[in-house]
Amino acid sequence: MPIISYLTTIRFDFGAIQHLPEDMAAVGMARPLLITDKGVKAAGIADRVLALMPSGSAVFDETPGNPTEVAVDAALSLYREARCDGVVALGGGSALDLAKGVALLATHDGPLRQYAMILGGLKLMTPEGAPMIAIPTTSGTGSEVGRGAVISFTDGRKLVIVGPAMMPKRAICDPELTLGLPPMLTAATGMDALTHCIECYISPIENPPAGAIAYDGAIRAVENLPRAVRNGQDRQARYEMMMASMMGAMAFQKGLGAVHAMSHALGGLKQAHLHHGTLNAVLLPAVLRFNAPAVGDRYERLGRAFGLPANVPLDRFIADFSAGLGLPPTLSAMGVRREWFDAVAANAVEDHTTSTNARKIGKADYLALLDESF
Repeated sequence: MPIISYLTTIRFDFGAIQHLPEDMAAVGMARPLLITDKGVKAAGIADRVLALMPSGSAVFDETPGNPTEVAVDAALSLYREARCDGVVALGGGSALDLAKGVALLATHDGPLRQYAMILGGLKLMTPEGAPMIAIPTTSGTGSEVGRGAVISFTDGRKLVIVGPAMMPKRAICDPELTLGLPPMLTAATGMDALTHCIECYISPIENPPAGAIAYDGAIRAVENLPRAVRNGQDRQARYEMMMASMMGAMAFQKGLGAVHAMSHALGGLKQAHLHHGTLNAVLLPAVLRFNAPAVGDRYERLGRAFGLPANVPLDRFIADFSAGLGLPPTLSAMGVRREWFDAVAANAVEDHTTSTNARKIGKADYLALLDESF
């Protein structure tokens, strides 16, 4: 199988999980902590991975739907009690991001929040975290090849921590692990991957290689996400969606934008549990309309690549595409309430992805976009 070296070393193929013992040896991991969640455990995937790990490996399976500061501290306590020397992260973006927090704090003093990017945490971080191997079981965040983690803190903020100590030493991308995903989770995580690719592609940061990766990833997602939703056993569609997810995260070097600034802020709310990928799907059309004056011909390029007629704008296509997957069309359909908007807009302005949005944006703009998406 091909071995790809880009940010980290990646195994990508059906059956790649069988190489976990080899990768653990390569990074010097003998007493790993497996970090996963109850859903992955119930699906039997955790047992498959544990069978490839040393006997008696410690397991933390309490990853919440959105990784929290409290959960990171709990997993870190187990890591220390079991005298672990590395982390195997298995699951969606939540498990992988939680594991990154553990890998960081295993070699750095707490608290975790001091390392948040908007608080200047990058300058406090050394390059070395605990060895980590990331194994995604969804095709959405691409966290297995990213050096950042999104964590919900006890003060209600959802902040991004970014730095070299957060980068997995190895990633194992085995599309076979996604064959059992239900349609709506496939759709929501897939829209996360597509949003990553589109936001990175239209970001104003000059990075042609990352832009090219984002462009190709977006095409793969549009062509294959409906197939994966219709037939979860479609191996080619699952392969392409995992590739699109990975490529979206590879393009993070260009930065994201206003969609993620708002979805981070909404996802940090204590009043509701809102799925990140679904939020992205709902917010993307309005942000595309807002950014249109600042993107040059990039929408036209995407439209041609997606096979759109010249009279179909990209924002309308994305709205119809998402609806065709069965995802909710509005924030109100997700249970969001207008009285939350002021706090959400204020937090979105502070989110680090605001600075790389295609067009300059402020609180009043965010309020208008939230209202438009409601």
